[in-house]
Amino acid sequence: MYNDKYMDIAYDEAIIGLNAKNGGPFGAVITQGEKFISSAHNSVLMTKDPTAHAEINAIREASHVLNNYDLSDCTLYTTCEPCPMCLGAILWARIKTVYYTSTKDDATKAGFDDKYFYEMIEIKNININIQQINDHKSKKLWELWKKSNSKIY
Repeated sequence: MYNDKYMDIAYDEAIIGLNAKNGGPFGAVITQGEKFISSAHNSVLMTKDPTAHAEINAIREASHVLNNYDLSDCTLYTTCEPCPMCLGAILWARIKTVYYTSTKDDATKAGFDDKYFYEMIEIKNININIQQINDHKSKKLWELWKKSNSKIY
């Protein structure tokens, strides 16, 4: 079941990463039931690792914390619709529920090229509950991103 406080933590993670210029304006949280497990932000620029998206970083940390690769009893909260790479990691981790705020179209408007990857890979028959949550804070992330003059990758 959706919980605002976890999306707020994801938003705060995105702000931390944005202010540090670690990567794009993206944050993620993983919970197990109502228990907080991990949070992370995008760190592509900091690590020079193209896979260091917020969702991937949060999955890695949750797997470490739980000492398990199977996160099927976990929920992911993220500030943007997962890209195809992150969606693949979500599927491999067996996460069944994902909540996000901004869409891939919002990311495209901000200069990210995720839409190109979605067009290359037709994604269908996904057996997870993935829902957009309307959250006014996500618009602020994009405004902050534009003001930051950070590098698009």
